[in-house]
Amino acid sequence: MNVIETKIKGLLILEPKVFGDNRGWFMESFNQKAFETALTERGLEIPQFVQDNHSLSQKGVLRGLHFQNAPYAQGKLVRVVQGKAWDVAVDIRKDSETYGQWVGVELSGENHKQFWIPEGFAHGFLALEDNTQFLYKTTNYYNKESEGAIIWNDPTIAIEWPVNGYEIFLSSKDINNKLLVNI
Repeated sequence: MNVIETKIKGLLILEPKVFGDNRGWFMESFNQKAFETALTERGLEIPQFVQDNHSLSQKGVLRGLHFQNAPYAQGKLVRVVQGKAWDVAVDIRKDSETYGQWVGVELSGENHKQFWIPEGFAHGFLALEDNTQFLYKTTNYYNKESEGAIIWNDPTIAIEWPVNGYEIFLSSKDINNKLLVNI
């Protein structure tokens, strides 16, 4: 597995080794030992995953920016198994040097990249193709009373969403998300 460090400590892009030939391909989509080694080498905490989630989105669907407050904060290991998406994590740790900064990565069923997003980050994505399927592991169970969200186009965060040529579709809940300064 190739591990790419991002500009924000703790956010990692993981590229599994894919073995392919004319029949197709094979990869380990998750290996606990390799994941722990990657985090340990960087001085990061080792999470325990407790839940897997799977979602389907059509082109132009934008979900986020979602997070869970303590004590139900969640780390997420995110990947796209079909389609393509622009995936974003925003640092919402108020004592962090990178508070309010974001990292984005294109995830697809073709590039097999995964995005490790530890606790303390808001997460969102834009589906770039129809039938984009996300799979993600979480380090804590979902708790409705602990959920929070930031509006996707918060001008203080200034995420560079690849929205040219896309009609954006938001849930009624995400339309009313707050600005970062109000969370």
